[in-house]
Amino acid sequence: MNHLLALVLTGVGATLITDAWGLARKALLGVPAPDYGMVGRWIGHMARGKFRHDRIAAAAPIIGERTLGWGAHYAIGIAFAAGLIAITGVTWLSKPTLTPALVFGIGTVLAPFLLMQPGMGAGIAASRTPRPGSARLHSLINHAVFGLGLWLTAWAIAIAS
Repeated sequence: MNHLLALVLTGVGATLITDAWGLARKALLGVPAPDYGMVGRWIGHMARGKFRHDRIAAAAPIIGERTLGWGAHYAIGIAFAAGLIAITGVTWLSKPTLTPALVFGIGTVLAPFLLMQPGMGAGIAASRTPRPGSARLHSLINHAVFGLGLWLTAWAIAIAS
């Protein structure tokens, strides 16, 4: 299989697995799923020159913010898969191993901790949320699941190829 196609499918698959985890978490534990519409709102305001908000939910809605947010969510998943491949090399796609994917997935939690959450008004590593420790733990678990999803998807693609 073409390496670029495998990379894109790996990012999409890992993101789908993360989303499935979010649905299971909501059904089993009552933990709300992330609202990617708010991510879309944040990105939409960037086009207007505003990169930081006190509370993204209080910012003016952006037309198509939900679609924009979900699209960004999957594009970021693909970009993270590309980051893993940049570190491990394309040979990882044909013989994926768990450790690099899991370590990389957990490492991607720095993006929301240091960029998204502060930009959306939640503070560095969710420090301005009502329960920062819980928010951090959920973020860390979600990104570990993403790492697991990178490996599972790449493994499925390698087996199918």
